[in-house]
Amino acid sequence: MDKGNLPDYKLVWSAPEYEDKERSRDWFWAFGVVVVTSMIAAIILGDYFFALLIVLAGVLLGIFAIKKSSIITYELNPKGLRIGSRLYPYENIRSFWVQANLSPGTKVKPLLFVHTERVFMPTLSIPIEENIAEDIHDIFTAQEISEVEMKEHPSEKIMEILGF
Repeated sequence: MDKGNLPDYKLVWSAPEYEDKERSRDWFWAFGVVVVTSMIAAIILGDYFFALLIVLAGVLLGIFAIKKSSIITYELNPKGLRIGSRLYPYENIRSFWVQANLSPGTKVKPLLFVHTERVFMPTLSIPIEENIAEDIHDIFTAQEISEVEMKEHPSEKIMEILGF
C-alpha cells in the first residue's frame, strides 16, 4: 500500500499509566526495613553518599508506590503515534510488535511495543485492548514499519515480582 494513498484514520484508546496494585502494611514495613538496613550498611562501610542515595531512592519509590496511576490517551493517526500530548511520527519509529492473544490457548498481556529513535528509553511498552490489536498491526504495516518481535524488559518483570 502506498503511503500517499492511505485513508484518513484515527484509532484512539485509553489505558492506565501503570497497573495499580494494592499493597499491605506489611509490604511497606518490609520495604522500609530494606531501605533502613541498606542505609545503615552503607554508613558502616563509610559510603555516606550511597547511604543518602538509598534514602532518596527509598522515598521516591515509596511515593511511587502510593501514587495512583493516571489514564493516558493513545492515538494512531496519519501523522504518527500520539501518547498524551507527545507525537511520535512514523518516520521516527524503527519497528513495532503487537503482543496479543490472537490464537486460542495463549494468555499474554496485550501490549504494543514501539522501538523509536530516542536515545533514552527507545522501546515503549503500551497497553492495548485485545479487540484493536489487528487494527494496530494493519496501521503500522501500512506505514511500512518493520515488525520485530519484542518482549517486556526483565527489569519490568522483576519490579512486578517485588510489588511495584
